[in-house]
Amino acid sequence: MKNIKIIIEYDGTDYHGWQCQADLPTVQKTIEDAIRRITREDVKITGSGRTDAGVHAMGQVANFFVETQMDPDTLRKALNSTLPRDISIIKAQEVPDSFHAQFSSQSKVYEYRIFNRPHPPALQRNRVWHIQEKLDTKKMREAAAYLEGTHDFSVFATADITVKTTVRTVKRVHVKKTREGIILVEIEADGFLKRMVRMITGTLVETGRGKLTPEGFGQILAEGQKTKNVFTAPPSGLFLKKVIY
Repeated sequence: MKNIKIIIEYDGTDYHGWQCQADLPTVQKTIEDAIRRITREDVKITGSGRTDAGVHAMGQVANFFVETQMDPDTLRKALNSTLPRDISIIKAQEVPDSFHAQFSSQSKVYEYRIFNRPHPPALQRNRVWHIQEKLDTKKMREAAAYLEGTHDFSVFATADITVKTTVRTVKRVHVKKTREGIILVEIEADGFLKRMVRMITGTLVETGRGKLTPEGFGQILAEGQKTKNVFTAPPSGLFLKKVIY
């Protein structure tokens, strides 16, 4: 048996997230079906983590065990000729049996894209959150600084999460605006709760709109109490950028 690690890029627009769901199209199931057609083996792949419906990835990581004699790069090419065009395997390699896409990871990097111009995007409409009014990125950066370090992030997570702890360590947060008018919110942490990045971004946007001060943002995190300013950004602008091992 070989343990194969793959790095995956996908447009999540037409999928109900990463994880397999009965009778619904998901990224995991689509890849498993492609591996099964190529190798004729019933394979279960393990992802580094789930992504919600409509969320994209530049560097999702997964691993799976197969008996095929194909070398990893040949398998990668075969998968890309089988998979739909909105999923691409950008790298495949054999790794030690001990490698686990989820449990071996040290941190993940997510990027959220906000299209901050008056006119709506045509070409990027499924890959950004369009906000017409000008956002104050300076205040958003000031608010984002409160996120760095180890905190209880339950205020920026859905109520139905079932995890042992809601404490996470955010290693860095960057907020910047490109010449094209796209605001990028990039967050690296040792782990993320369900909807955490979307709720952080939505609340940073409330700060950029002037409905919340940077200090008020920090207070929400410190007190752990949801308010009307804790807002969930739509999935379209979110990308799993990188998994670090």
